[in-house]
Amino acid sequence: MDRTDRFDPETHEAREVAAKAGTEASDFLALLPHYYRGEVGQMSKRLDRLDLTTDWAIAVIAAVLSLSFASSESPPYFLLIGMFALSVFLVFDIRRYRSFDATRSRVRMIEENVFANAFNPESSIRPEWRTDLADDLRNPTLKVSAREAITRRLRRVYFLLLSVLLLAWLFRISLFVPGEGWVETAAMPGVPGTVVVGTVLAYYTCALALTAWPTPRQAKGEYHGVEAGEWKDEE
Repeated sequence: MDRTDRFDPETHEAREVAAKAGTEASDFLALLPHYYRGEVGQMSKRLDRLDLTTDWAIAVIAAVLSLSFASSESPPYFLLIGMFALSVFLVFDIRRYRSFDATRSRVRMIEENVFANAFNPESSIRPEWRTDLADDLRNPTLKVSAREAITRRLRRVYFLLLSVLLLAWLFRISLFVPGEGWVETAAMPGVPGTVVVGTVLAYYTCALALTAWPTPRQAKGEYHGVEAGEWKDEE
């Protein structure tokens, strides 16, 4: 191949190729599906990572329940270890959820302003959607605050899992071993039972407050408080 036919990305003409595609309708429509598939692929990968965190959290719950109720000699603080492990998974989950939502928001921007408009040209579109999308590609930002991410993940997944461990722990320290006081059973090596119980109650009070805390909705593309339309009616 002749050297003059090689593509040099540093030349002015090469840098203007994409800009030209943005002004020509045919070039733009040819470029758009490739970009859209790439974003959907990234979104799917991030969603898989998000689901993997939840799978590991469920596996930890199964393990600590088995260890705690294997016999009356099994220490109940295995369940406390499970609560701590779930908290660590929640921290990982929040980071992955915010990263997933950042990609999903770009996908939703295209779906709302390109594909929805193609199906119904009379529908409203975001006037500056291309500018907003270009700015986010140049300077990617997280769209969901950490507080909203915590609240959403607790509501959807983790508070239920934590509640399972709490009920199991309460049963383990009160009824599982007849004739043994709950304060004695809840105690850990070097930590009185009253301190352990107080710490657990404080932790779950905070978790409940975060779960119920009202937050402004910034997450994109989720089904949230929307009733089914007529075309979804099965009656």
